[in-house]
Amino acid sequence: MPSERDNIRSLHAYVPGEQPTAAQTAAGAVIKLNTNENAYPPAPAVMDAVRGVSAEALRLYPSANAAPFRSAAADLHAVSPQQVIATNGGDELLRLLVTVYCQPSGQGAAGGLGMTDPSYTLYAVLAGIHDTPVTWVTRGDDAQGGFPLPADYAQQLNAAGCRLAFLVNPHAPSGTLENTDTLRTLAQGFEGVLVIDEAYADFGPEGESPGMQLIREGQDNVVVLRSLSKGYALAGLRFGYGVASTTVIAALDKARDSYNLDALAQAAATAALGDQDYARGRWAQTRAQRTRLSDALRERGFQIPDSHTNFVLARVPQGGPAAADYYQSLKAKGILIRYFDTPRLADRLRITVGTAEQNDALLAAIDGAAEGARC
Repeated sequence: MPSERDNIRSLHAYVPGEQPTAAQTAAGAVIKLNTNENAYPPAPAVMDAVRGVSAEALRLYPSANAAPFRSAAADLHAVSPQQVIATNGGDELLRLLVTVYCQPSGQGAAGGLGMTDPSYTLYAVLAGIHDTPVTWVTRGDDAQGGFPLPADYAQQLNAAGCRLAFLVNPHAPSGTLENTDTLRTLAQGFEGVLVIDEAYADFGPEGESPGMQLIREGQDNVVVLRSLSKGYALAGLRFGYGVASTTVIAALDKARDSYNLDALAQAAATAALGDQDYARGRWAQTRAQRTRLSDALRERGFQIPDSHTNFVLARVPQGGPAAADYYQSLKAKGILIRYFDTPRLADRLRITVGTAEQNDALLAAIDGAAEGARC
């Protein structure tokens, strides 16, 4: 039997956040603040839409291109349906982009993927699967614990011959936000396709989407990724979409799986976009709890950059427990947060913004861990 390709053999797979068991979830034994799910349930209209899918609809293949959803997304963002592609989570869109635009390593050193460090760790995994070269551009590290974008990001990408670049905005894992002017300059200076990953944009300033603004201006080398996992509380559904020029969308559609989104997912996602009042109300609740959590952690000595997402990145106070110790202490109490054992993040914790009750429990557990270390 043949073995896997060399690049797959050497690949380090994406490491997701810990998932509690079904029994733990049913018993409410775990407070899950480690994978940035929405703290609140999806809109009632979503569940109505799922229940409304008929047996006949399940017997037949679904819309091959998710036409009703594309129309709903186009209306929401003031673009044409031909500028929208619907995918099985934002991750499928990322994989399509790498497949369509990046050259495998055997076809020359140039033509690969560019990204910043730190960033969403799946990006490099997708590049490894495709066997395309990766150019890492190191972000700075400011006094508040954020990671500012280098002013010469586009120039570094061009020098490396990158055909594609990923930029998550608001940034993960810091939560900071680049403005429209910065992104416009970047897009105009980059010679490849710039993907602005707005998975967390719904939690940013009300009505602000720098990437969508560039699309509406006609910036034809920009792709904006959106996800329903975060803002619309549909992480269990796996539904994402991209917005770009019609030329880019047509190229991505050629590489997309046939019938890539099932009838239930299409119905639920379309209903979610249709209830903007519900969604915006939940986003406002998340922002309020994010402010409260950030303020409380800063009072305890944590350094936190201003976040525009549904999580905060907290650098632990000097002289207290290490970040890894906080992580283990909270886990022992049934509270999951994210700890990245990497050089630039080893002194920080990424914490999803929960409900008021979940945040209360988190803060109490943090206080307990700090007190225990002093004893």
